[in-house]
Amino acid sequence: MLSVLRDRTYRHLFAAQVVALTGTGLATVALSLLAYDIAGGGAGGVLGTALAIKMVAYVFIAPAVGAFAGRLPRRTLLVGADLTRAAVALCLPLVDQVWQVYVLIFLLQSASAAFTPVFQAAIPDVLPAERDYTRALSLSRLAYDLESLFSPALAGLLLTLVTYNWLFTGTVLGFLASAALVVSVALPKPTAGPSDGPARAKAAAGTRLFLRLPCLRSLLALNLAVACASALVTVNSVVYVKGVFGLSAGSLSLALGCYGAGSMTVALVLPRVLERVPDRRVMLGGALLLTVAFVGVGAVTAGRDGSWRWPALLVTWAVFGAACSMVLTPTGRLIRRSAPPAERTAAFAAQFSLSHACWLLTYPLAGLLGAAAGLGWAVAALGALAAGAGAAAVRLWPASAERQPSAAGRDEHPAAVRDERPVVDVEHEHHDLAPGHPHLLDARAVRSGWRHSHRVLADDLHAHT
Repeated sequence: MLSVLRDRTYRHLFAAQVVALTGTGLATVALSLLAYDIAGGGAGGVLGTALAIKMVAYVFIAPAVGAFAGRLPRRTLLVGADLTRAAVALCLPLVDQVWQVYVLIFLLQSASAAFTPVFQAAIPDVLPAERDYTRALSLSRLAYDLESLFSPALAGLLLTLVTYNWLFTGTVLGFLASAALVVSVALPKPTAGPSDGPARAKAAAGTRLFLRLPCLRSLLALNLAVACASALVTVNSVVYVKGVFGLSAGSLSLALGCYGAGSMTVALVLPRVLERVPDRRVMLGGALLLTVAFVGVGAVTAGRDGSWRWPALLVTWAVFGAACSMVLTPTGRLIRRSAPPAERTAAFAAQFSLSHACWLLTYPLAGLLGAAAGLGWAVAALGALAAGAGAAAVRLWPASAERQPSAAGRDEHPAAVRDERPVVDVEHEHHDLAPGHPHLLDARAVRSGWRHSHRVLADDLHAHT
């Protein structure tokens, strides 16, 4: 897996991702302490509102950025987003009003909503080989999981030496280091998309692609299933640890660590698995495993006092992490194959926006329903929603659409089917594309439109090919 780090450009981009994630983790801890200083006992409400603002920024800003990202130099956009995040983090220790926190959080998360889809869309161009890109996705998943474990520990260590305001300095340094690493490499230019059309239509281009293709419609449902599981773990882990089992704060770290360990284990083994097993089977298998995990946590929640319940919860949390990683890790491969290069940033922006829209639904459901009706009802509701989403994903992504990368790991778009018959170029015509469209670069004009040949793409331009 680490062989992809031999590529200098990817190595610098991955390092940029790691230091930015570490800075974000420090800011999360510092923000909690800042909220308590400002609002006292109302800190939970402040943080809950800040989380909602974060999700709103992700849902609405990412598609808008995706509409115009193709016209801007990638490096300029990424560095600008990092510098914006650094400037906001620099201002956070100076605030003394709740509304100021909300404004700065919106600016910070808007910059993140601009950075992440553009960053994700650049990686397939930096690592065009399917096998290398798959390994990069696994490394990215590992980086997210390790950050969730490492950043709180680092913050705790630093807090023994300095006040929490200095944690924001670490955040600033992380974003500045990320910007410097991005500046140090030359990024491939994005493929330009069509320049005509209203801004609203461009912003919705990625979402339209998701709604047209069976595998991406299925991904929408899979996002919802993952959001149900991650919301239960994120919101209610502390309730289980402190309220149900009466354990110490250290046990909360253990529970979250089990979730991260399950995710990391799957991320480590998936590159080899995906060379032999189609993405569809892995991702839908993850959705099925989520349903099994919800049954398990339901049994733990409903069970009477017993020594088995706490170990069972830890195992269930690990299964949740593994199942979420089975769905999330191959997601980039799916989008890469489905979106033409000119629409890739818009497609990643749509995934970023739509997946966070699911969390915007499930976070309040996990918290408010659990507080009002009890954990059992929250588990039942989220479990039923996850099971329904998984069933919808299976129905929306038929087995006939299942495709598998070739054993050689070539950059085939889409790749060879499971029986490993050779992929051939298919000659076909386009009747509804305007002259000058990027996809017609090598096409010749015929009476009925434009004619050319290539490996057929699984996108909306080739729905009838």
